[in-house]
Amino acid sequence: MKNLIAILILAVCLTNCSKTTQTEQTISQIHLELDFVPFHHEFFSANKQSLQDIKQKYPYLFPTEIEDSHWLSMLNDSEEKLLYQMADSVFGDLKNEKTAITSLYKHLRYYQPDFTPPKTFSVIGGLDYEHPVIYADTLVFVSLDMFLGANSEVYNSFPQYIANNYTPEHLIVALANALIDVEFPTKNGRSFIESMLYYGKKLYLLELLLPNCPEHIRLGYAKEKMQWSIENERQIWSYFITEDMLYRTDSSLQNRFLNTAPFSKFYYDFDVESPGGIGQWVGYKIVRSYMKNNKTSLTNMLSLDAETLFRKSKYKPEK
Repeated sequence: MKNLIAILILAVCLTNCSKTTQTEQTISQIHLELDFVPFHHEFFSANKQSLQDIKQKYPYLFPTEIEDSHWLSMLNDSEEKLLYQMADSVFGDLKNEKTAITSLYKHLRYYQPDFTPPKTFSVIGGLDYEHPVIYADTLVFVSLDMFLGANSEVYNSFPQYIANNYTPEHLIVALANALIDVEFPTKNGRSFIESMLYYGKKLYLLELLLPNCPEHIRLGYAKEKMQWSIENERQIWSYFITEDMLYRTDSSLQNRFLNTAPFSKFYYDFDVESPGGIGQWVGYKIVRSYMKNNKTSLTNMLSLDAETLFRKSKYKPEK
């Protein structure tokens, strides 16, 4: 009997792997040309004369009410120049990033056929941590200075758990998240389970769009904290159920288990071992369980209310 069960499990795994491989082969054959502009190079290589050519080439980046003296000041600003030099050192010709972005846009086109790849600009954003990526209609702006590496000196004033996600590997995740917010809008709710599944849907989309990106990078967790989550999934879920949290609407749960933080707050000694926002990961696991146990489309899942999704997910934490 044990051998039969093992064979059945292997057959299911092989079938799923085959479907995944076929999907990825189909996506790889999508014809898509990336329109990428290394604007950070063009701008910081400019002088007073060539600045006029750049302004004519990209008028939407130079509001008419801002005088040239502002842009010339930026070109000569030591801090701005340092950020540019560091970005140039870290990213070079951006070959890897352009390959990853092209793949991301192909995946998005597969799951959202109406998607038109935006013209994509690399910029230096002056450490604008609130807007590392801006997606505006047909244009995307990626601030390279927000992905220089967790230990970069320019992030010394940032908490380490936040700086940990300012790496080149996280650039594609930030871009994917910005695209998801626009291309796959979903509604949040007031209860804890609604919020968990809101984030869970987004993380499931990230998995589809970035299948080769490690899970801990997609979630923004340190490797050891990702492993802690996997090893303690059953205990985490038991805590949520025992404390009767799923349908509560108090904002404290958002701060304890959903927001970006150094760790989640169970109010036990092991808290520091956990990642912040552990509720997002649990929501992701519930969504994955739903998609595994129900024959449905991505569109239908995204539009499904939290209660129905949770009930039909048949979610059971791994032991």
